[in-house]
Amino acid sequence: MTITTENSTAPAIVAKQPARINWVKAAPWLFTLGLFLFWELLVRGLGTPVTILPAPSRIFQAVVQYWSPLLKNSAQTLFTTTLGFGLAVVGGLAIGLFIGWSKTIYAGLYPIMIGFNAIPKVAVVPILVIWFGIGTIPAVITAFLISFFPIVVNVATGLATIEPETEDVLRALGAKKLDIMLKVGIPRSMPYFFGSLKIAITLAFVGSVLSETVASNYGLGNMMASAQSQFNVPLVFAGLLALAVEGIAMYSLMAWIERRMTGWAHRSTMAN
Repeated sequence: MTITTENSTAPAIVAKQPARINWVKAAPWLFTLGLFLFWELLVRGLGTPVTILPAPSRIFQAVVQYWSPLLKNSAQTLFTTTLGFGLAVVGGLAIGLFIGWSKTIYAGLYPIMIGFNAIPKVAVVPILVIWFGIGTIPAVITAFLISFFPIVVNVATGLATIEPETEDVLRALGAKKLDIMLKVGIPRSMPYFFGSLKIAITLAFVGSVLSETVASNYGLGNMMASAQSQFNVPLVFAGLLALAVEGIAMYSLMAWIERRMTGWAHRSTMAN
């Protein structure tokens, strides 16, 4: 005789889990909003003049008021920065591979590269103006000059840090210098290379704006310099805000490319 109870035939009731907030993803937005809120309250509380430090609400008002020149000049700055950065990627990778090819070349050219990088690029801009005139070309070249050094250093470092034991084993197996570089050196330097792109893209923006400030009639650098001469401080901060947005977007793109291309080199950290 089988006895069935009411509970045995009733469907099981699964408790619904409450939705959880991903605080890691929400943190950048919360901290940014908190920063703007603190900034707004501080300016209003101290009564700071708009010509000294405008409140975020005044800056966003300037963004809406001057959206057309902001959009136009932001596009110009993004174009010059991307072009200069692209040239830096190609040139930096090629020069980095050349320097890292041999310890003799590395020892000979590395001090020259350091000396060249130590020269303030603001001192190079007038020379570029003499050679190419005022316009886009000096901005592109300045972005290239200021951003290719991290790429060169990281690629050369990745090649130069191949373990001597690894080279000895490969040579004992009959591998030539080209084989070692193609099968060990270049794959080893790729995490360094893609990691350097995040640094290089931010420096490229610095170079573009620096050149646009003194040697261009277009771009955010020129717009902010003109606004500064007219004491239009909210527009200056609106230009800085546009630069920050572009910089964060390009940095995020480089970080995404790094994860996609060199995820194998960060297995332990990506698993957490």
